[in-house]
Amino acid sequence: MASLSDEGLMKRDVVKISYRCGLQGWCPGTLGNISLFSSKSKRVYIKRSGADLNTLELDDVLSLDLDGNVLDGIGEPSKELGFHLGIYKNREDVIAVFHVHPSYVTAYAVAGKRLPMVTEAAKIVLVDVPLIGSAPPGSNELATKVIDGFKDPNVKAVLIKDHGLVAVGENLNSAYHVVSLVEDTAKIAFLSSLIRK
Repeated sequence: MASLSDEGLMKRDVVKISYRCGLQGWCPGTLGNISLFSSKSKRVYIKRSGADLNTLELDDVLSLDLDGNVLDGIGEPSKELGFHLGIYKNREDVIAVFHVHPSYVTAYAVAGKRLPMVTEAAKIVLVDVPLIGSAPPGSNELATKVIDGFKDPNVKAVLIKDHGLVAVGENLNSAYHVVSLVEDTAKIAFLSSLIRK
């Protein structure tokens, strides 16, 4: 059996982490998008529009340059490509971007509430998760708001009002762990608010 090329390995990694997100219930339907940047080839790997992260296959992952031109694969890239590319251009420390919709953190986004850092882990690792304003999905306005939300190099995640979560990391696993911690923080914040009543 032939071994995968570097590009094949990058696509495989996107597929594997997408399954993990699907198992967590973070990506209902075809919502959500995950991308991976290769600092070596300067390529971005992201799912095609309409693909389901829960059942993603290698053919569903497109290869693009930093200007958004599709270099390999069939289909249109995710409509949120704009903020993925913008984050990579502005944050040299970021190699992976996740845009997902975990239930508890999305509830905070829909309520327009900042996520309180209620646990020691949240205070130390996340420090803060900014809440940014809403804009139509896939719009330049939304891309600009998300990119601006990550201008501070210490920001690991932002909440989009009425929408969901964007998280970044120095690799796919670190971005996955940021999402996991943000969702856990939102769940604990919500449950503890019920206990205190």
